[in-house]
Amino acid sequence: MEYTGQSAAPPSLPLTGIRVLELGHNIMGPACGLILADLGAEVYKVERPGKGDDTRWLKGFGAGFFTCFNRNKRSLAIDLKHDRGRELFLRLVEQVDVLIENFAPGTVDRLGIGAEICRVRNPGLIFCSLKGFLPGPYAHRPALDEVVQMMAGLAYMTGPSGKPMRAGASVTDILSGSFGAIGILAALLQRRQTGRGQVVQASLFESVAFLMGQHMAGAAITGQEPPPMPERGRTWSVYELFTTRDGHQVFIGITSDRHWQRFCTTFGFADWAEDHRLTTNQGRIEARSWFFPELQQRLQRMTRAELTELAERAAIPFAPVNRPVDLWDDPHMNESGGLAITETPGGKPVKLPKLPLRLDGRTFDLRLQPPAVGEGGVDILHLAGLSGDDVASLVKAGIVAASPRRQE
Repeated sequence: MEYTGQSAAPPSLPLTGIRVLELGHNIMGPACGLILADLGAEVYKVERPGKGDDTRWLKGFGAGFFTCFNRNKRSLAIDLKHDRGRELFLRLVEQVDVLIENFAPGTVDRLGIGAEICRVRNPGLIFCSLKGFLPGPYAHRPALDEVVQMMAGLAYMTGPSGKPMRAGASVTDILSGSFGAIGILAALLQRRQTGRGQVVQASLFESVAFLMGQHMAGAAITGQEPPPMPERGRTWSVYELFTTRDGHQVFIGITSDRHWQRFCTTFGFADWAEDHRLTTNQGRIEARSWFFPELQQRLQRMTRAELTELAERAAIPFAPVNRPVDLWDDPHMNESGGLAITETPGGKPVKLPKLPLRLDGRTFDLRLQPPAVGEGGVDILHLAGLSGDDVASLVKAGIVAASPRRQE
């Protein structure tokens, strides 16, 4: 395949022309690469020859990792433990703007492809290192999403007392990958002024600590340790889950007296609208012993569809309790263009969320399906000056796996 020098991204995408090598595995590194790829960067996922990234083969909870975090990327498989593979990788480093890695501490240095060596080969390189911890006493420790949620207080705040509970998604991996992407964008902007790259570092532990800042500040102001979220004090009179007649749950939050008036009018609760004991939020809190059980009974006579239709009409905060798979058919996600049809490794299509942002109203669409091992990797090999015979020799030796990209 002859390299044309053209990016797959249309010119209107903000990161068109930015080229990235992603030494990413599991979620943190691939999430960082995904953000850049969706924004238009040309991202090459560097994997090992043969099986590629382990997330391609995970089952159970991790079965969707590869499909979710690797769209809009190309793949290039290189044996980085082989001298020829390592030298090839460093040649590729000379051709890119960004390198992302989230290997275990010290791994890239042992392989001979650490930040110092890579930046000698390419002084303009943005080297993004994503780890469990930023430099400090814990920097040598291995980390997992669950580990840092426990360490930094998120699990404590999520579960009831004595039962810390991790969040129901890989929030720490995704958040730290997002901070890595923010750092990369800042470094690219600064490179315009200095002409030089720099090392960007982001981490799991510090990302969770950042989330906990609001509780730390609150404790300093009030002098009281914040209780876990299931046990937090009552601020609003109605901020609850209600069970409907057909066995579903719907959350309703009434956070102003105007909400209350609209709620009573729309739901036909004229007796409460005129009851002076319920006029204010504080009055409703003081009246909860008799008022709230009656509210539960009234709402329990409705189906979920009836309750949500009235809540929509009343313009109060509400939400049915959904499962992740319910988002496939969510009217807003579908009609707003928030889902991209993505192929799983087995070829089955699935609708997955796009980046949750817009620029001038534009979403960032799927341009490339998650790649097979080595798919699309020949592009950057030719850019680095390798001929077809050179590539064939490396493939035959088992040092590289690379193939043309599928036609879209």
